[in-house]
Amino acid sequence: MSPKRTVATWTTAVLAAAALAGCADSQRDDDGGGEGGGSEDAGTFIFGAAGAPEMFDPYYATDGETFRITRQMFEGLLGIEPGSAEVVPELATEWTPNDEGTEWTFTLRDDVTFHDGEPFDAEAVCYNFERMFDQNEAGRTAGEYWGYVMGAYADDPENSLYQSCEATDEFEAVVSISRPTSGFPTMLTLESLSMQSPKAMEDGDANGIAAEGEGFSFPEYADNPVGTGPFVFGAYDEANGEITLERNDDYWGEAAKTSELVFRVIPDESTRRQELEAGSINGYDLPNPVDWAGLEDEGNSVEVRDPFNILYLGLNPEANPQLKDLKVRQAIYHALNRDQLVQTQLPEGAAVATQFMPDTVSGYNTSLEPFPYDPDEAKRLLAEAGAEGMTLEFAYPTEVSRPYMPDPEKIYEALRTDLEAVGIKVKVATASWNGGYLDNVSGEPGKYDAYILGWTGDYDAAYNFIGTFFGNLKDNDFGTDVMPWGKQLADDLQAADAIVDDDERAAAFEEINAQIMEEYLPGLPISHSPPALVVGPGVDGVIPSPLTAEEFDTVTVGGE
Repeated sequence: MSPKRTVATWTTAVLAAAALAGCADSQRDDDGGGEGGGSEDAGTFIFGAAGAPEMFDPYYATDGETFRITRQMFEGLLGIEPGSAEVVPELATEWTPNDEGTEWTFTLRDDVTFHDGEPFDAEAVCYNFERMFDQNEAGRTAGEYWGYVMGAYADDPENSLYQSCEATDEFEAVVSISRPTSGFPTMLTLESLSMQSPKAMEDGDANGIAAEGEGFSFPEYADNPVGTGPFVFGAYDEANGEITLERNDDYWGEAAKTSELVFRVIPDESTRRQELEAGSINGYDLPNPVDWAGLEDEGNSVEVRDPFNILYLGLNPEANPQLKDLKVRQAIYHALNRDQLVQTQLPEGAAVATQFMPDTVSGYNTSLEPFPYDPDEAKRLLAEAGAEGMTLEFAYPTEVSRPYMPDPEKIYEALRTDLEAVGIKVKVATASWNGGYLDNVSGEPGKYDAYILGWTGDYDAAYNFIGTFFGNLKDNDFGTDVMPWGKQLADDLQAADAIVDDDERAAAFEEINAQIMEEYLPGLPISHSPPALVVGPGVDGVIPSPLTAEEFDTVTVGGE
């Protein structure tokens, strides 16, 4: 790696960040909360959520329904420009690396307080990093996002990307990492790495997480979170599935346009539409694609996001050793009529996947063709592998819609029909999204032979897709640790991620994508889908995000 090249690459990023900082400051400070920008009663925005939250501490959260709520209350050092995947300043105004890219200096805003009145400063930043780094055994399992991006915790510092944080001034923090990576500091836009009040975490025993059955029990703090964002936590009526957030009138930036934000849990999509039509909610996510035209005809606004996701069929060789055979995995892939699935189950604009990332991400391999639908070849491969009549315990989630699978049961039925058509016996398994499904998929080993799941990118980087899936050999949902090529794949991904030059890094990821699809096939990419959300008449200010990371502080209701 050339130091000169390293400096040039990162200097460009830093100069861009500084320019963005001025823009962000200008936008945030206009009509700020301190100037009475949101002191009047501006109504309530009620959003129909597809699933219940796990809890409200973003560090331990793993699913979109929880992040949809915590995103309104918490902020990170870096943020994402609404409506894009572009990194912009948030609680940090500038970030600059040393020549090696292993030490990053963050200049912080000096006008921010947490919801409990405690100051946001460099000491708070370092407290947050050390809290995330130093977790008990249950916390290390639950805090999946830290594990994905940082690799390890305080009990294994040699394998951790994060090394230390030092408050070098009241509003200056220096974070040291073990190696250069394309993901840092962009990963600091992740909801899980948001800044939280040190005092509130201490008072609420925030790290007092414990294993409980197949899941976890969370401490008091997880029900009373404290961030810096435009909304503060109000209440959670779990019996009625309703979460209430209140406007933060002391917010450092422009105050939220509504005085209250309510999330009403309505698992069934058709019921969400009925509630919208009745005026009981003002919007909901993931309307059924067949309803888009009808919703528009009724005066609603359907906001379609650009696709930035992947739906896949996960295969678990630890649960079913027959899946260790490449011929068996290829046979299953040949059995799936993905063109038909895309045409009948997904919205206009959806596409059959050729790899585990969308084509907008650098590192996408344009030479890869869709794996062909060929039932006869599937049968031949099964016979050759001695797997004729094999049984798969195949699972799908209930009580949820996701950007990449608007109706999980219908997608499951289509795939099940294809598998049975080539002689595979399917044993159905199911669980609710946050009531066991995610835990059953990501257990050690996972509970199911095969399952449908997906991923919406957190930020625009190849490693955020395929690195998340296969870069951590010890902890991934595909059981690659039992495969002879699993370690090589993980090592190759980490080596590619450490390449500083953009073009060289993209070429390395293109090659890895080809290997994954042609030599390894650890799972089966199905499709990419442009998800939508819908809001009712009189609702303005919603900015659809390709990351499905909408912030609702800009929303107005009823013309307010």
